[in-house]
Amino acid sequence: MGLKLNFIPKITVLIVKVIPQVKNALGPVWIFVVFAVLALGFLTLARFGLSVWQGERVFGSHAWFSIFVGGLRVDIATLSYIIMPVLLLTLLMQSVGWQNKIRSLIKIYLVGMSALLVFFEVITPTFINEYDLRPNRLFIEYLIYPKEVSKMIFSGYKLEILIAVIALILSCKFAGKVFSHQWQSKSSLTRLNQSILALVLVCLTILGARNSLGHRPLNPAMVSFSTDHLLNDLTLNSLYSVAFAVKQLSNEQSSQDYYGKMPADELLSIVRNNMQDSQATFTDKSAPTNTFHTATNNTKPKNLVIILQESLGARYVGTLGGLPLTPNIDALYQQGWGFDNLYATGTRSVRGIEAIITGFTPTPSRAVVKLDKSQRDFFTIADFLAKQNYNTQFIYGGESHFDNMRSFFLGNGFKDIVDTNNFNKIDFNGSWGASDEDLYDQADIELTKLKKQNKPFLSLIFSSSNHSPYEFPDDKITLYDKQKQTRNNAAKYADYALGTFIEKAKKSSYWDDTVFIVIADHDSRVSGASLVPIDHFRIPAVIFGKDIAHKRDNQLASQLDIPVTLLSLIGVSGKHPMIGHDLSKPISDNKQRAMMQYDKNFAYMHDNKVVVLQPQKPATTYTYSNNQLVPCKNDEQLIKKALAHANLGNLAYTNGWYH
Repeated sequence: MGLKLNFIPKITVLIVKVIPQVKNALGPVWIFVVFAVLALGFLTLARFGLSVWQGERVFGSHAWFSIFVGGLRVDIATLSYIIMPVLLLTLLMQSVGWQNKIRSLIKIYLVGMSALLVFFEVITPTFINEYDLRPNRLFIEYLIYPKEVSKMIFSGYKLEILIAVIALILSCKFAGKVFSHQWQSKSSLTRLNQSILALVLVCLTILGARNSLGHRPLNPAMVSFSTDHLLNDLTLNSLYSVAFAVKQLSNEQSSQDYYGKMPADELLSIVRNNMQDSQATFTDKSAPTNTFHTATNNTKPKNLVIILQESLGARYVGTLGGLPLTPNIDALYQQGWGFDNLYATGTRSVRGIEAIITGFTPTPSRAVVKLDKSQRDFFTIADFLAKQNYNTQFIYGGESHFDNMRSFFLGNGFKDIVDTNNFNKIDFNGSWGASDEDLYDQADIELTKLKKQNKPFLSLIFSSSNHSPYEFPDDKITLYDKQKQTRNNAAKYADYALGTFIEKAKKSSYWDDTVFIVIADHDSRVSGASLVPIDHFRIPAVIFGKDIAHKRDNQLASQLDIPVTLLSLIGVSGKHPMIGHDLSKPISDNKQRAMMQYDKNFAYMHDNKVVVLQPQKPATTYTYSNNQLVPCKNDEQLIKKALAHANLGNLAYTNGWYH
């Protein structure tokens, strides 16, 4: 024991002696060593804190080793990318004796990078609470809308803002003092040795940034090890996650680059064979999924009202086994055609709009609502109906430019946009705009106007009250949670407001000849310890109206099936490129399926089996049982179907097939 205790001070003395020698030898380069050591320590500590916080998932999967080894690789790569440009600049200035002239520049740069590392780690717990992931492309996409997002943040995240500001101030002050104190102007090495050291350091930095001896540099797939998406994300750091998302957004990488290629002819054959009508003919080479669809309703075309409910997963709907928050939707399930086994295609509103308005399959790229080539001449049911002499309208309580909705809608068939700037009155205005009651009051006015024009109409009504920071009027509902501004209370208020609209609609002039649907855009806070948390993609949907018979539908269905079904119910036949099923007609068991995009992972579900495609990894097959994905033997036929449908969207978008 005495020997061991004596050993510690000896090591300490040795370190104290060695550090000054290394500092003198490295000269101005020493500052980068200090930055790297401090940053590695901080990132490791942050990862440790997140892992302890998510300890049940981390301990349960014995993931500690993989998280921290993979995390070390990612952190080294991140810091190498940060250091590389100023290291090269410093070495260049050192070679001509001008290193002191860039001292302030280097200090400002390293303090700024330190602040960024701290900022992104500090906001990570809040982002994980919301999305079960580190900050990623969603963080970047939200930055495009500072007005709406700032209102949401300042209303619902005051404590988080305070913590982030304090952390930024302290980190900048601490980093500034350390880097000033540790600056070393000159190296004690000879010119030759300095040159050798410079070459070694540059090579090490390049190797650190690449972090791989293979033909590809490090990417998130290389450190992925678990079926739990969050555990894979814990191996990253949040600055790296956001930077990688920026790179991917600029590239808009094809799903074929992610999941693997398939010949176009084979892909189209699989997709067409899985479409509902086995006798369908496809004659348009410029739109290879385009075929004629015959409506089940052969009477006078009806109006269509789509009520898109923000963030309403099945877990908030009592009828679907969720919390008792939606008595009005529950009542609709007893009156209309309710779907028990319907799945969203994604986790964002634009993904839900993409599925319900365009019937377009999900991809790892941004939803088509935001992509450049789909802003004009892209198929939507609005454009399809406008050509059938329908009036088409979008009604939203916020500002319609958000998520590029206004541009996409006006370019693709919507003739009229009604947003918060056009409302007759707003009794309650929250961070995201008018309350749902105000929205539905205006919707009733607009639908009554449309009815008077003696033309059929399509109206898309998009709610927003069930969105963080969950603001809604007082004294409207009996609160489910004691604290007012919670997700559960907001869901209950959204249902209350919907109920007020339904009562008005039943007494209106437009009720008798209109088909209505209430459907969620996606679930809220999609999370879970699996590659794709299937249970969080299940959403409510009810079709109702005067002539809609009561039915509970338990067949497996997707949001992609909804627009095709609605066109059939309102009595509009014609050619279109949507591959969804008409749920008003029989669908063979072997064709029922749902598709889900969860960040970069794609899931294809058929019966009780799910194929999951991950970037640069082999496809895997699971049995879906008790809300869990259980690994099973790979189903090669199902994998081919999954790959064909996962690649269809990017191929159709790139080649202009969807018109």
